[in-house]
Amino acid sequence: IEKLDYLNRLGVNLLWLCPVYQSPMDDNGYDVSDYYDIAPDFGTMDDVKELLAEAKKRGIRIVMDLVLNHTSDEHPWFVEARQSLDNPYRDYYIWQEGKLDKEGNEIEPTNWASFFTPSCWDKDELTDEYYMHIFSKKMPDLNWSNEAMRQELYHMVKWWLDLGIDGFRVDAIAHIEKDWDFEDSTLESEGQYKQDWKKFSNLPKVHTYLKELNKEILSKYDIFTVGEVGGGAGVEDALKYAAYDSQELDMVFTFDHCWANGAFGGVKGELDLVELKSEFAKWQVGLYGKGWNPLYWLNHDHPRVMSQYGNEENYHEESGKMLATSLLFMWGTPFLYNGEEIGMTNAHYVDFNDYRDVATIEKIQALLEKGHTEEEVRSIVGTTSRDNARTPMQWDATENAGFTTGTPWMKVNENYKTINVASQLEDANSIFNHYRQAIALRRNSEYQDVIVYGKYDLLLEDDKQVYAYTRTLNNQCLLIVSNFFETKVEVSIEKLTAEKIVLSNYKDSDMALDSLVLRPYESIVFEVK
Repeated sequence: IEKLDYLNRLGVNLLWLCPVYQSPMDDNGYDVSDYYDIAPDFGTMDDVKELLAEAKKRGIRIVMDLVLNHTSDEHPWFVEARQSLDNPYRDYYIWQEGKLDKEGNEIEPTNWASFFTPSCWDKDELTDEYYMHIFSKKMPDLNWSNEAMRQELYHMVKWWLDLGIDGFRVDAIAHIEKDWDFEDSTLESEGQYKQDWKKFSNLPKVHTYLKELNKEILSKYDIFTVGEVGGGAGVEDALKYAAYDSQELDMVFTFDHCWANGAFGGVKGELDLVELKSEFAKWQVGLYGKGWNPLYWLNHDHPRVMSQYGNEENYHEESGKMLATSLLFMWGTPFLYNGEEIGMTNAHYVDFNDYRDVATIEKIQALLEKGHTEEEVRSIVGTTSRDNARTPMQWDATENAGFTTGTPWMKVNENYKTINVASQLEDANSIFNHYRQAIALRRNSEYQDVIVYGKYDLLLEDDKQVYAYTRTLNNQCLLIVSNFFETKVEVSIEKLTAEKIVLSNYKDSDMALDSLVLRPYESIVFEVK
């Protein structure tokens, strides 16, 4: 609550809270044990009410994470469901009997992998059946084909909206429907369990359920909704969820652009800028006029963008500003992850015990068992771990980065003395103040309409070093040009003339578009004709 003025100063007018519900915290709160209560680590329901009131005074709307695919195994529903095969709550979850392999040994119902664990099935010894979990084994998947269960979820959603919440980021919504044939995957890949996400991603019945939720609850409130739809969703999939006439969600998050340096596989290579530009353009063009687009570099499940696509060692300030400009002038609603606005970096943990993320801990164990050296594993998880984005916010240079006077649950990034909010607030040329300028241009300037509503066109699409695009509305046109690397480069942009520099991360930027020289990580917004 005390940081709302900071968000106001930055220009933020919507705050998305990751889960704050009651939870055993197996997966940072995404394992909900009580949807109607707040985890004591985060505060109380009175704190939530105060946050809503104080945010409203400042014109900031509050959006909560809404976890509908699964609950915690400690949720009362699952505790009841385990008691017997005919328990009324049994069908709130997905159960299957095991099967026999060729040798007559009992194995899981299918060979499907989970996102977190080798198998998406875990045996419950009480009833001798397997329950499905596409994430942690402590997060059993809900059975959305059960109408009574759906109605309980809808009642909970309504309860939060009546409390004053302004909307939801709907977690893992692409996965609420499963392939009920439960046949083994024939995907050709190594290992016993197959990462065949199409078995439980973006299946047609998802839209039936979302339309029902929208009709019964969401459409009755003036709120905002964004859904998380991984699992390989493309533009056409996204439009099923969030076209202007879909009557499901307002927009969706996909993650095509988050791993254009190969780091998803654990080995960070050089950024493939042509691929990154292609992914951005696919969504910028594919959704324009049909639905709305979210803009983001990362979230709580990804490495820090400064470490992904920036240069934290030699060009921290320049690359941080470049990443801001490249993102904030595209078409859509920008989402900034906490610390992005000051250029926070990956955690760079050396000790495996410093990691808290359940998926990372599982991955460390699996890699070591496969024979990788500790140094190799350290490099892989240091590049990909979700904990990279989850280290405490770096407010100042005091102990624990000003995040807490106690002992933080996660170790603070060691660079907090040089990268923190307090120092950047005082520096007019900081990354923070560059974000602030860019946001102000979006929200309150002569360019706000062209930035918010203008058409996007990609230029220099095959250039391996420079990202250039225009935004056009009526007789206004902006040109955004960014060098994504630490070497100087010269490009030629024909048929356009620079009238004015609107924003730059260097003080004396070039205006000759026919032979434009860009310094390391230089990024310029031009008004052009």
